[in-house]
Amino acid sequence: MIPMHIIARIRSDFPTKFGIPRQSGLVEDLRATVVFEPEYRNPDALRGLEEFSHLWLIWQFSQAVRDTWSPTVRPPRLGGNTRMGVFATRSPFRPNPIGLSCVRLVGMEKDPELGHVLVVAGADLMDGTPILDIKPYLPYADSHPEALGGFTGNVGGKVLEVDFPPELLDQVPEDKREALIGVLSRDPRPSYQHDPERVYGMAFAGLEVRFSVDGDVLHVRAVE
Repeated sequence: MIPMHIIARIRSDFPTKFGIPRQSGLVEDLRATVVFEPEYRNPDALRGLEEFSHLWLIWQFSQAVRDTWSPTVRPPRLGGNTRMGVFATRSPFRPNPIGLSCVRLVGMEKDPELGHVLVVAGADLMDGTPILDIKPYLPYADSHPEALGGFTGNVGGKVLEVDFPPELLDQVPEDKREALIGVLSRDPRPSYQHDPERVYGMAFAGLEVRFSVDGDVLHVRAVE
């Protein structure tokens, strides 16, 4: 057994997996907070971190822990029917359910009860996700513009037009509006579902947002 310690947990606006961006960095307006576990709330451990603009978060797919694993998975972006090798995907169903996210460090704050916390942008994590490690992003080592995206192609580039009636948008806290619109524009639906009559519900920041998608336009139907 390799010992692993949960050093922190993320606090985000996503109480469930549905609606979370498929990769980190897709919705820059999203804000989340990294809250350290009591034994790791030592400010010395963060010394120098403020000099970096971006971080790697290494975390556990806490909702996908299994005793078994499969060598192949069915990526949603391929319609949910085509199998690919698990190590050629970012599926949560892995021998070790570990995720990796690159986020922007917005700042460090000192909370009177929680100690020093990290405010980050662009996180693709569910509220409460265990953080196993944090490492600085190194531009000269971690950025490869020539890299190939394999079967994923340019899936990160497509965005939907969001039709958000003003009377519904007014029900969303002002500081959450751009992030919510950004999340909706990335099409939260499973990629193999295309029924324009179907209404989906997404929990976000204490709200239930109901929407449908017709072609390249997402229509917000209700905010509760």
